[in-house]
Order: sequence, then C-alpha cells, then structure tokens
Amino acid sequence: MDYYFSTIIKGNFEIVIEQTTEALKTEGFGIITTINIQSALKEKLGVDFKKYTVLGACNPAFAYKALQSEEKIGTMLPCNVLVIDKGNGTTEVAAVNPLVSMMDIQNPDLEPLAVEITEKLKRMILSLK
Repeated sequence: MDYYFSTIIKGNFEIVIEQTTEALKTEGFGIITTINIQSALKEKLGVDFKKYTVLGACNPAFAYKALQSEEKIGTMLPCNVLVIDKGNGTTEVAAVNPLVSMMDIQNPDLEPLAVEITEKLKRMILSLK
C-alpha cells in the first residue's frame, strides 16, 4: 500500500492550489498551514527548487475524534497535501494515505476514522482529474 495517492493534471500551479483548496473544503477540510517549499529553500539554503507547496489540511471534527482516542496523534496532524509543478503546464496533487501513516499505532479506535479520512482524501484527488 502506497503512503500517498496522487493525480497529475494540466493547469497553472496557483490555480491548481485554489482548486485543491476548494476540493478539500468540499470534503470538510480547511487549510491551516501553507508551506512554500520553493521559497523556504531559496531563503534558507540559497538553492533554486521547483514550485512545491505543502497544504496542511484539517477536518476539525476528525482531528478532535482522533485526539480523544490517541493523545499523541497530533504528531501526524494535519493531513499534508502536496501541489508540485511537474513542468510543461502539468501539476501533481498528492495526499498522505492516513491508513498507512496510522498502521503502527496500536489503537483500534483509529481505524474507522483513518478509513473515512482516506476515502475523503481519495475523493478530493479524483475530483481534480
């Protein structure tokens, strides 16, 4: 099982970020962090890197349920969604697979939640095609 799922679509990078944000909103997620990797690497290391943005997506209800079941689950929050410029007018959107990331946690209460979140993130990815 892959630790992420993704799609590559034709489209302007910034517009794909907007589309991804809207698709996440449709699935009940909001963006609580945005990390511009290209800018950070330029500022911190002086290196050039492709457009690469990490969207920290959070569904408050799911986060609350998970935190009630497993206090340290916060180490895995929020769900990261990547938007990566692949060149030639294409952009990849990739999302973490919560089922894989939670495999090592020995808490059966989290499995149904991970399944539901995984389904929502997969639907979001599919909606972008």
